[in-house]
Amino acid sequence: MSDDRIGHRAADLLPEERVAGSEDPRGQAEAILADSDEREAGPEAAPDSFVERRRSDQTVDPDETTR
Repeated sequence: MSDDRIGHRAADLLPEERVAGSEDPRGQAEAILADSDEREAGPEAAPDSFVERRRSDQTVDPDETTR
């Protein structure tokens, strides 16, 4: 994991991440990115989540939504 990537993520913490309050935003960003990388590498890595991968021809046309 690059220092530049971690630095950018630390600078752009989400509001809910800022509210959680961290005395070490860089460490928090590193943990967030490590978790993200793990989930991306193994979609089954998180018990209640998955990464759905679709090609552009498998998506729904905005005019075909059910709402």
